[in-house]
Amino acid sequence: MHHQTVQRCIERAVAYGALAALDDRPRPGKEPVITPAAKAWLVSLACDKAREHGYPHELWTTRLLARHAREHGPRAGHDCLAHLVQGTVCKLLGQEEIKPHKVRYYLERRDAEFEQKMAEVLCVYREVQVLKKAASKAKKSPEPVAIVSYDEKPGIQAIATTAPDLPPVPGVHASFARDHEYKRHGTLSLLAGIDLLTGKVHALVRDRHRSCEFIEFLKLLDAAYPARTAIKLILDNHSAHISRETRAWLDSRPAGRFEFTFTPKHGSWLNLIEGFFSKFARSVLRHIRVTSKHELKERIMAGIEDVNHHPVIHTWSYKLAEAA
Repeated sequence: MHHQTVQRCIERAVAYGALAALDDRPRPGKEPVITPAAKAWLVSLACDKAREHGYPHELWTTRLLARHAREHGPRAGHDCLAHLVQGTVCKLLGQEEIKPHKVRYYLERRDAEFEQKMAEVLCVYREVQVLKKAASKAKKSPEPVAIVSYDEKPGIQAIATTAPDLPPVPGVHASFARDHEYKRHGTLSLLAGIDLLTGKVHALVRDRHRSCEFIEFLKLLDAAYPARTAIKLILDNHSAHISRETRAWLDSRPAGRFEFTFTPKHGSWLNLIEGFFSKFARSVLRHIRVTSKHELKERIMAGIEDVNHHPVIHTWSYKLAEAA
């Protein structure tokens, strides 16, 4: 750095203060064409939806916003916008960090009892933790209770290839090659519950997931555990879980055999089975191709059997201390 540069910085600091000396001094140049009032009007316009101003578009594009400003800005008292171009619109919106052409999603809380229901679910996870510690200390079989996290994964597509996959070739093709065309054979639903104490997955694969399929899954659990075992399920508020048919079947079972704990609305992320579904989709179901729905069912059940050969005990930790 030249000594003259240092000298000028010191002189600016003495004349204008240390902080002001860090910035360049104002230079002569053309005055800004677009006034602050016009900028504020444009930013306010960008915060509306395009359809609110008579356009078929849902959101603004910068080109559309520039055109609207040129046509309506002068009538709003902003003559400086008469020749506004798209690039200037992008620059002005960038200065205000506004992106009216984009949508960021959020989740509206629609359950007034969200906190209470979440606490109930966390209490069940807390019970799992207590049972695990008690079983490890006593070194004997746990209390006659099973806690199962349950949900459905619908819409698993049975897709077939129309040409054989080509294998990788070292030094030529690093991955499998697959033809773009495919054939649909329909969809299946996976009904699954994971035992939070043992890691075992109970599963059914059916065409649909109505009350009758849910009752069939409950019968599967009923047969899998001794008669003295209380079966506690964590599940969402799907209509099949609270239907008249389901309640009638539950009433036919001994008192205390089944106990349901429902996640709050839009709170399915509280259900541990969702993590299992995510892992299953990224491993077994990823890129899967079958010749029929029957083959897809067999592959899914084979995947469940493979998981049960090496069960993983899922553990919940988020906000668990608050449930104590």
